[in-house]
Amino acid sequence: MQILYDSTRGGEKNVTASQAILKGLADDGGLFVPQSIPALDIDVQTLAGLTYKETAFEVMRRLLTDFTEEELKYCIENAYDEKFEVPQAAQLRDCGRESFLELYHGKTIAFKDMALSILPYLMTTAARKNGMDKEIVILTATSGDTGKAAMAGFADVPGTRIIVFYPKDGVSPVQERQMVTQKGDNTCVIAVKGNFDDAQTGVKIIFNDKETARILGEAGFVFSSANSINIGRLVPQVVYYVWSYAQMFKNGRIKDGEKINFVVPTGNFGNILAAYYASKMGISVNRLICASNVNNVLFDFFSTGVYDKNREFILTSSPSMDILVSSNLERLIYESAGNDAEKCSELMAKLRTGGVYEITDEMKKNMSLFTGEWASEEECDEAIKKYYNEYDYVIDTHTAVAAAAYKKYTEKTGDGSMTVIASTASPYKFARSVLHAIDEKYDQYSDMEQFDILSEVSKTKLPDAIIELKNAEVRHKDVIEAGEMKDAILKKLGIM
Repeated sequence: MQILYDSTRGGEKNVTASQAILKGLADDGGLFVPQSIPALDIDVQTLAGLTYKETAFEVMRRLLTDFTEEELKYCIENAYDEKFEVPQAAQLRDCGRESFLELYHGKTIAFKDMALSILPYLMTTAARKNGMDKEIVILTATSGDTGKAAMAGFADVPGTRIIVFYPKDGVSPVQERQMVTQKGDNTCVIAVKGNFDDAQTGVKIIFNDKETARILGEAGFVFSSANSINIGRLVPQVVYYVWSYAQMFKNGRIKDGEKINFVVPTGNFGNILAAYYASKMGISVNRLICASNVNNVLFDFFSTGVYDKNREFILTSSPSMDILVSSNLERLIYESAGNDAEKCSELMAKLRTGGVYEITDEMKKNMSLFTGEWASEEECDEAIKKYYNEYDYVIDTHTAVAAAAYKKYTEKTGDGSMTVIASTASPYKFARSVLHAIDEKYDQYSDMEQFDILSEVSKTKLPDAIIELKNAEVRHKDVIEAGEMKDAILKKLGIM
């Protein structure tokens, strides 16, 4: 069965997967969504016997139906190779009734590697399939992890350039150093004065600027996106939820068909939306627990049905979640409204103009699989310390948001279902915050010293990404105002 894609705002319909991946964002500003979610018609016993690569093929061939078997296998083989420091790209660590799904064993030690390792192959394959003769300019905003993972994925990929914007002073020191030291003649990263929402809004405005698109086209360029708004980012993320469920069964943690919870630390909503798509494909899910930090706009939304971004923006120790406009939520809004593009457009217009919208009771009912929780900075520190003391296991600050939120959820509900917590970043990426939570005596040491201390504390070897970072040369130094983003792009491309 061929799966085609529509825009959430109705302007484009019946688009192939490869066309949707190439475009990233629809011409009307909407996001591409599959017209239907195909069933993963494979029993769990069979799934449990598949490798991560084999699982990826089975999931992706059902959603990216205009890619041939040979093309998909080429993309998967090249993506999930020795770049990952564990055999299956991801791994599970059991702690009581919770299992942490470690998604940070890739090149940039964050979960974004799971999708951004394959996106360049999907995109360049899609370009060939569609006779694309222009150079693809990947334009993206990052709250910390997407930028580095995207640049690492696209670095020196023929026929592509990548320009990343990040909020100056809005990412961790390690995240910033990873980005500004990125190699590759086709890579560029620029700091924006402001927060992530300023950078993300700027990127969306540029994507929707027809005049800019015309200028780029005449110069031989075309925009695409590596953000989770690109369906080529979202589909590979579905894989690890399917894989983790099968591994839970294989390890005897659950029975065939048993419903489990997924807890996902959430900012832009793409990661937890992928878990939702996995459930629609047939994975047995009890609850999807959307975990927020103190920027808890999503917690309020799932509690009240009102999305309101008009609040203080708070910088936290989990910066990748410091987001007030969760772009991927639009896909869920569209579906919960019965694929009503007009209703979706109306709500997104309200968000754009007034910063607030409210969904109907029927839409709330259609989102019943989701629930929200949030955690304070203190609760996150407590979670890090708890898992270290009780299980000799070290988690990062974003995973701690999920762990602390899950604790609150179980205290409220008494739900004893087996649970997978998405562990989205290596603790090395936030070593200072992690060690501070374990014991404040570590505060006195420098950032570089803390890497070695964390290695001793966690009884793990330094990831290659950290070793490389120690002596890396700073290559990207630009800092601009949000209003200067368009001109910065044109300059970097040599157009002005």
